[in-house]
Amino acid sequence: MDDWDTQPIPRVPAAAEPSPGSGHGHGHGHGPATPVSARVRKLLIALVAPFALAAVAGVALLFPTGDGPADVGQQPVLGSVTAAQAGPCGEGGDDKQCLIVTVLMSDGKAAGSDIRTTVPVEPSTPRFAVGDDVVLAYSGGDPLSGGSYQLVDFQRGVPLAVLAALFAAAVLALGRWQGLKALVSLGATFAVLLLFILPAILRGENPLLVAVAGAGVIMFVVLYLTHGLSARTTTAVLGTMVSLALIGVLSAAFAAAAKLTGLDEETANLVGSLGTPIDTRGLLLAGIVIGALGVLDDVTITQTSAVWELRAANPALGFRELYAAGGRIGRDHVSSAVNTLVMAYAGAALPVLLYSSISGVGLGTILGSQSIAQEIVRTLVGSIGLVAAVPVTTAIAAWVAIHEE
Repeated sequence: MDDWDTQPIPRVPAAAEPSPGSGHGHGHGHGPATPVSARVRKLLIALVAPFALAAVAGVALLFPTGDGPADVGQQPVLGSVTAAQAGPCGEGGDDKQCLIVTVLMSDGKAAGSDIRTTVPVEPSTPRFAVGDDVVLAYSGGDPLSGGSYQLVDFQRGVPLAVLAALFAAAVLALGRWQGLKALVSLGATFAVLLLFILPAILRGENPLLVAVAGAGVIMFVVLYLTHGLSARTTTAVLGTMVSLALIGVLSAAFAAAAKLTGLDEETANLVGSLGTPIDTRGLLLAGIVIGALGVLDDVTITQTSAVWELRAANPALGFRELYAAGGRIGRDHVSSAVNTLVMAYAGAALPVLLYSSISGVGLGTILGSQSIAQEIVRTLVGSIGLVAAVPVTTAIAAWVAIHEE
């Protein structure tokens, strides 16, 4: 790490007007970093290196090996609807009506054949029509029998791929090289989630330990890959670690105090499908840790960039002035970030909120229910971590910035 911060940047006189775009926002400065003293550099390495090694060691120890759990779901197969008409659900004279759908199979054991299956006409059932590309669940048995299939969903691969391409193009158009690094970091995040976190939890490892190890690797890889190997990035890493640790402690304490089991409907279905024990409260805590990491990254990187830009604009600023100015920026940022976090969780829990609101019970009972209470804990604990990230990261950044060479 001896190549850290070797290129100085020109100093801007204190009285100079800031250039357009130098104001605070969600974009972060990525120009050449101002070097810090060798003593501070060694101190930063000494603080960060043990956690990086612990994260790597945790992934190595918890990495899933051997055979995973047996497939618990039905095999998905693809097809296209060629005919759909209303008709009786069975041959027993039942008056209940179903949608009788003919599907031309495009893969699976019956590829190229027409399969007729019935779909109950219910409020929760998708409305299938001729020309729809659909997904069926094959339960085994005769591949040419409609009774071996259940029509479950639409195919969405093409629109999702187009949307992903538009997203990548937008990031590259605005960020260019920095945008490319951000996309690579996003790919690394998905790799950790899909190759480590999910398989390790399914194989019975402690979900919270898996999430902590995985989040640590994601944090180091994403921050250093996206923002460079520098004292500025290391400061953001330290602020993120402290805040993430606070979130982990608070979430564990209040999940236990509120007796949250983590057994919402989806988790209960997962446990029933697996047929093996799983720590559902640990799964809830793991979700809180992973969910908070992305927002924390944004806050800590913004704070370090703000402090460094303030120091570059006026090298005469000391620790107190840098901390006070950076704190003012952080207050504006964290207020909007907390609101974003609350709205994101409220949007995700909207169906549960709607169902609870028509249940005819009081507001206190609704808020105290398992599904709502865990979202409250998730939101408030994450918000406390965000608030704490501002003074912690700003203080570290101000101290490091005044020790420039």
